[in-house]
Amino acid sequence: MDLTFLLYVLVGFLAQMIDGALGMAYGVSSNSFLLSLGIPPAAASASVHMAEVVTTGISGYSHWKLGNVDWKLVRRLLVPGVIGGVLGAYILTSIDGNIIKPYIAIYLLIMGGVIIYKAFTIKPRKKPDEYHGPRISLLGLFGGFCDAIGGGGWGPVVTSTLVARGKNPRMTIGSVNFSEFFVTLGQSILFVLTLSFGEYWRVILGLLIGGAIAAPIAAKLAQKLPLKALMIFVGILIIALSIRTLYLAIK
Repeated sequence: MDLTFLLYVLVGFLAQMIDGALGMAYGVSSNSFLLSLGIPPAAASASVHMAEVVTTGISGYSHWKLGNVDWKLVRRLLVPGVIGGVLGAYILTSIDGNIIKPYIAIYLLIMGGVIIYKAFTIKPRKKPDEYHGPRISLLGLFGGFCDAIGGGGWGPVVTSTLVARGKNPRMTIGSVNFSEFFVTLGQSILFVLTLSFGEYWRVILGLLIGGAIAAPIAAKLAQKLPLKALMIFVGILIIALSIRTLYLAIK
């Protein structure tokens, strides 16, 4: 087992630890790490989403069994999210990686800022918002597109926006995670049909192994870690990695 593979395992471990504690940012975190290691944008996003098919499937099933799924919210998010995700994946595979890489780094840098911003602004309302209108479908479409292009962002874009608007946090996280499996699956199918993975299977396997090791640890730590401080730390980490990627891409 060479050092590079162990690095992918470490990326999967760290990303799952972050996701397990925050309930979001697995894709944004892991994609930021992979881009900083020199993986092309399309291959990085594809690797992240193929590894996520397993984790989102388990997560979505768990939330369903626990009764954390609002089916009205799922109906608004799922199909637009899949459409946005597939469209974003198609665009990502159609553009030269060297051209799009600086823009992906800028997107991830912004997402890091969004996570820090949400750390200071998300405060659940006393009375949950029951709105399930077309704006949620547009949010799903945008979230799916950003998720594919940036290798992550479904959680930071969709979950944080809905919770900030006053949605019930438990039902929102469950519904968004349940929908995420189908969004991730749609993206992964398109990536499989359009990309030649070759050595990138090692990236996927490394992410899976690292995530599997971290999952039970993250679940325990999630109850003990201060959420606000952790969100700020993760946001700063993503911004730092994105600045490094941007610098290497344009120098």
